[in-house]
Amino acid sequence: MIVVTVTNCPPSLRGDLTKWLFEINTGVYVGRVSARVREELWKRICNHVKDGQATMVFNAANEQGMDFYTWHSAWEPVDLDGIKLMLHPLLGNQSANVDDSGTKSNAEIHLMARKRALKQNQFDAMRNYTVIDLETTGLDPLENRIMEFGAVQVRNGRVTETYSQLIRITEPLSQEIEKLTGITVELLEKEGVSEKDGLDAFLEFIGEDQLLLYNASFDMNFLIQACLRYGYPTPENHCMDVLPLAKKKIRLMPNYKLSTVANHLGLEKQEHRALADCLLTKAVFVKLNEKGS
Repeated sequence: MIVVTVTNCPPSLRGDLTKWLFEINTGVYVGRVSARVREELWKRICNHVKDGQATMVFNAANEQGMDFYTWHSAWEPVDLDGIKLMLHPLLGNQSANVDDSGTKSNAEIHLMARKRALKQNQFDAMRNYTVIDLETTGLDPLENRIMEFGAVQVRNGRVTETYSQLIRITEPLSQEIEKLTGITVELLEKEGVSEKDGLDAFLEFIGEDQLLLYNASFDMNFLIQACLRYGYPTPENHCMDVLPLAKKKIRLMPNYKLSTVANHLGLEKQEHRALADCLLTKAVFVKLNEKGS
């Protein structure tokens, strides 16, 4: 789901937006599009709205469950311990945060309290979550399909339950995918279930739990498209992405693939399968958090 608001919207831009989104009020558009279409729409907005203002809010695989873009806004996007907020222009001036006696303003007190609460939530998140990973037939969530679901439930830092299921597919598998995963069409036919059955069981397993993923946007985009095919509501679980954490904690890596990061941390290489990658993601997450801030 995305929501777009624009001011001084020229007719040509309005035409572009209404091809993909519903205009529910003057300058307000809503709808569901792929990440690729969303990014192209934002480029067109920025190129055509000129002196007007624009905002786009959309689902994202992060702790907030959403992200946003702004154009020509007086408000400033800021990061508060991984949470993206908008800073009021007046609060951008340090003198607005402290009165003449040096006492903190209500706004600063509120931000400090929120920061403490976030740290507590982060501690809980490190102990209780469900790791998920999907094996897919390709890289495009609109064209390719999920061929394996994997999930690992973690409580108090310990694995308590796992889920793994192959999915029958109708499209051929490339040699690259077969070599990477060891999964073949014959294996999927023998041990796989229908996509709907696998999806139903997977969604029941993860429930409303907080999710841990490596490169979260990839798996979540495939999961969202699978839900849309069957008219299911898209998952609203809070997500923690290990990839940005790896980039923050480990500098100058040749790449940040899960296997590369795991090898750097001294973790044993495992087969490239959904359940194995879930367990490896958990191990990487734990190791990265041992490295301190």
